Amino acid sequence: MHDIETLVIGAGVVGLAAARSLSASGREVMVLERHDLIGSETSARNSEVIHAGIYYPAGSLKARFCVEGKESLYAFCAERGVSHERIGKLIVASNEAQLGELKTIREKASANGVTDLVLLSRDETLALEPALEVAGALLSPSTGIVDSHGLMLALEGELTSNGGQVVLNTSVERIEAVPGGGYRVHVSDPDAGDYSVSARELVISAGHMAPALGAQLTGTNAPKAYLAKGNYFKLEGRAPFSRLIYPVPEPGGLGVHLTLDLQHQARFGPDVEWVTDFAYEVDPARGNKFYAAIRQYWPDLADGSLVPDYSGIRPKIVAAGEPAADFRIDGPAVHGHVGLVALYGIESPGLTSALAIGDHVRDLLGLSPA
Repeated sequence: MHDIETLVIGAGVVGLAAARSLSASGREVMVLERHDLIGSETSARNSEVIHAGIYYPAGSLKARFCVEGKESLYAFCAERGVSHERIGKLIVASNEAQLGELKTIREKASANGVTDLVLLSRDETLALEPALEVAGALLSPSTGIVDSHGLMLALEGELTSNGGQVVLNTSVERIEAVPGGGYRVHVSDPDAGDYSVSARELVISAGHMAPALGAQLTGTNAPKAYLAKGNYFKLEGRAPFSRLIYPVPEPGGLGVHLTLDLQHQARFGPDVEWVTDFAYEVDPARGNKFYAAIRQYWPDLADGSLVPDYSGIRPKIVAAGEPAADFRIDGPAVHGHVGLVALYGIESPGLTSALAIGDHVRDLLGLSPA
């Protein structure tokens, strides 16, 4: 007899989404979170963009779950009063030579099921965003922004309503398979001390820590973890834009793009800085490289108008210079452990994909939708 039916390690947006889906299917679910607040790592340090599913390779989990998750997320937020806005995005070509790339992007997006992109001429683009100086653009009307913390509170609320719970300040130190079935999770709590909990099923949704935890179970072939920091800079004053602005993607990333929060305050980023620790301070000097990139599509950006804002660290499972990795979601068919689902490398578009990933975890454990 186990202490709980299903344990989820990690109360980020994906862990909470999985816990919500599992609890709605009738499982007794407990989520273990090492911090004193839900979603205080990757889920709290991102651009809060609801992505359309444009750039990811056709057939990848990122493409599939982003497109599925986007629609589920909009519906969930509307039904539960989570602040969000279907604000739209322009992917802009800075010069005539990049116009062909916009057509290529639209074709790739269509292969992913994103069929609402609209090619705009220079004049059509400037009619929407007069402050731009571009040769043309691709409009993504289904891109949006969301209050990520409000979303996570709503997910936690549904989990609680279904009889589940989140246990904070609980650090998982060790996991082991139990002879005869199930898992024992050894934890450390600053108040309760060290103890263990057994469960029939285990979901490892621990972000940066997932590879190290998964590796503790024989045969999981867990990947190595890498850290890629993304720095954001805030624009002093109000931006003359009402949509998100992305340049044509460049090798290794999406370029320096402009996002807006729900108050329409503009920020630029993130860049990519490979690191070896969790130092979240933003080096003001990194902003110096942003100006030239931004002025390719917004030449009126004033000197000194970018100030350090915040940073996030992507939970990578490939090293610098290697091809980008897809989400890796390993169920029993992959590693042979009954009742185990391990999630690795859940970076962007993890926020957009969260509800779809949560339902996929439920399916991998053989449960039916509520």
